[in-house]
Amino acid sequence: MRNVSRAVIVGSPRITGLTVDVIAELVAEVGPLWTEQRHRRLVQRQRVRAVGAGARYKLVFVDRLLVTLVHLRHGVTHDVLACWFGVDRSTVTRAVGEMRPLLAQRGCQVEPGIRLRTLAEVIEYLGASGRAAIIDATEVRVRRPAAGTAGRDRYVSGKSKQNAVKLLVVTDARGRLLFGGALRPGSCPDITQARDAGLVELLRQQGSLEVLADAGYQGLGAQTGGQVITPPHRKFKKNAPPWWEELFAQQRRAHASQRIRVEHGIAHLKNWRALARHHGRRELLDEIVPAAACLAAAGQARQQQPKTAR
Repeated sequence: MRNVSRAVIVGSPRITGLTVDVIAELVAEVGPLWTEQRHRRLVQRQRVRAVGAGARYKLVFVDRLLVTLVHLRHGVTHDVLACWFGVDRSTVTRAVGEMRPLLAQRGCQVEPGIRLRTLAEVIEYLGASGRAAIIDATEVRVRRPAAGTAGRDRYVSGKSKQNAVKLLVVTDARGRLLFGGALRPGSCPDITQARDAGLVELLRQQGSLEVLADAGYQGLGAQTGGQVITPPHRKFKKNAPPWWEELFAQQRRAHASQRIRVEHGIAHLKNWRALARHHGRRELLDEIVPAAACLAAAGQARQQQPKTAR
């Protein structure tokens, strides 16, 4: 049954959102890292038996990777995955816990041999290539902190009126996902999150990079010398002339038509259902968000490839 499950998952991009080629690349890249990690864990303590002795894993590396991909893509519970692959639930939990940080370390691949893992690397890459960036914040709904927890109310989002964690998303002008992270509690304003992530200092170092943003980032333009471009302000609060209202609407539509690409990038990110609503520990999002971002970027690259005519 496990061989059948493996063949179904690998052969259907609808299950993982990734092609066979991308999964093969993941196996070739993450496999040695997982083997090295496992070896370090085995040799760091005194042992009675030699490393490699004893029973073999019921869930081999490829199955561990596929279990993690299905869990992140569809939010399938560990119990269901354990039944699907014929192992115990604890085996699936351990496998996901091992694979998730390895996937998070990969970063978003933009070109062969170039991976972006931090916001500083993203800004430097875009500045060197002369491309514009688009930023926005999105929320991941989380469980309400337990009563009596310090800072419990900080997770209540003023926008969605729910307990959430906010993450910063950066794409290029085409909507290609480049970064997802800089997590903050849901009550944190978008502009404060960007400042805390060091965006202002990074843009000052680049000097010429343009960043499109929505009205939640108004104020960053003045701090960055106009590098952050937000929708125009409303000049007249009332009794505005008709010609100005038409010009104002045209300017906002032109800005929104360019900024909408980041919403497409967020949609690709939220296709990984582990970020639609997170039921586990909030601190695990520090691993889940970058892992889902690198996988979503790989899935975007697959969808943006030109289709061959039949």
